[in-house]
Amino acid sequence: MRAGSLKYLTREGFRNIWVNRLMSIASVTVLMACLVIIGIGSMLYFNINSLLDIVEAQNIVMVYVDYEADDLAVSQVGIDIKNLPNVADCEFIPKEDAFQKQIDAMGSDSAIFEGITESPLPDAYRVSVKDLTLYAQTVEQIKALDSVMNVRENSDLATKLVSIRQAVTVVSAGIVLMLFLVALFIISNTIRITMYSRKLEINIMKAVGATNGFIRWPFFVEGILLGIISSIISILLLWGIYELIVYAFASVVNMFGFTFVPFLSYIWYIFAVFVAIGIFTGGIGSMVSMNKYLKEQRSVVSNE
Repeated sequence: MRAGSLKYLTREGFRNIWVNRLMSIASVTVLMACLVIIGIGSMLYFNINSLLDIVEAQNIVMVYVDYEADDLAVSQVGIDIKNLPNVADCEFIPKEDAFQKQIDAMGSDSAIFEGITESPLPDAYRVSVKDLTLYAQTVEQIKALDSVMNVRENSDLATKLVSIRQAVTVVSAGIVLMLFLVALFIISNTIRITMYSRKLEINIMKAVGATNGFIRWPFFVEGILLGIISSIISILLLWGIYELIVYAFASVVNMFGFTFVPFLSYIWYIFAVFVAIGIFTGGIGSMVSMNKYLKEQRSVVSNE
């Protein structure tokens, strides 16, 4: 196809959107609805992940050092823990500080500790891990260190959190894939209806010797443009819906120590996905519909 013809057909694709504006609006609306639902599912996934991160950060490992260990041995335990590959943070808790916190927490009942000048508690380390899937392995590595007397951990909670995160990821991916296929199916059929409404125009082009490529290109350009328009409107609509949800429920979730993730932190990632889906469903959908239409009309020619 020559450059002049390609430019003309591309311009025709732009013009067709306005000439057939009712069908264009229908295509944009359908695709926009699918994209917004995908976007809402994505933001729900990001918020659940953020919540899981908060819970995981609280799933710590308490490491208690032997009573007989001297200052050098206690320091060495901290160094050894920090050198473990899956340790994110290691905070030293002196036995004096731990004992004082215990007294403060007991309030008036702390009188039972009167006369005790030396802390009966051991020195300890407050450890958080990077990857919960390696939680049990990290705990075993800590237990194997010299001068470690006891380790308090909750491996059951860690296992459940890992399972929840995996389940959320799989379900979210499944929903996005399903909606993507629905969008592809609906947009292709919407464009196909558009082609039937322009049956006379296509037949005239075929009658004067237009090739399949000549006929397909304006529809391909039109489909891509509809996809881009849908993605732009969808990201703006999603932004508005998300901010309304945050405004309505922010005070409620804040009571539980959780805040919604900011939409602007993910807007460009979501927009890029929207544009990719819009271009793919619009462009490929139009090509699939055109091929089916030409075959049904027995109009496929060999001079592509």
